[in-house]
Amino acid sequence: QVQLVESGGGLVQAGGSLRLSCAASGRTLVRYNMGWFRQAPGKEREFVAGINWSGGRTYNADSVKGRFTISRDNAKNTQYLQMNSLKAEDTAVYYCAAGDPSRGLGSQASRYDYWGQGAQVTVSS
Repeated sequence: QVQLVESGGGLVQAGGSLRLSCAASGRTLVRYNMGWFRQAPGKEREFVAGINWSGGRTYNADSVKGRFTISRDNAKNTQYLQMNSLKAEDTAVYYCAAGDPSRGLGSQASRYDYWGQGAQVTVSS
């Protein structure tokens, strides 16, 4: 079992930046691909970014390309999402996820086995 805890959410003005962290316990994160998803009020959960187990490959949703950067520090058992140039439409609860590398790196939620509780990000316009 892997327990994931997000932190770093909050309220920021449009154009600002935030960095989300996801700390893992229970098992070392090096065993897993990692991802970030988000869910805005009244909308379905959507993929934001993913990173493979070694950190050598990343995959971003078109809506965040050039603005968000996913990274990981396996020594700290933590992954990150650096969010720059935030827009009001980025407002959502952001979820950290971990998945078995055998399922590949991609945007489908079914590739991920473990989920955090979520962190609220609110961008004011």
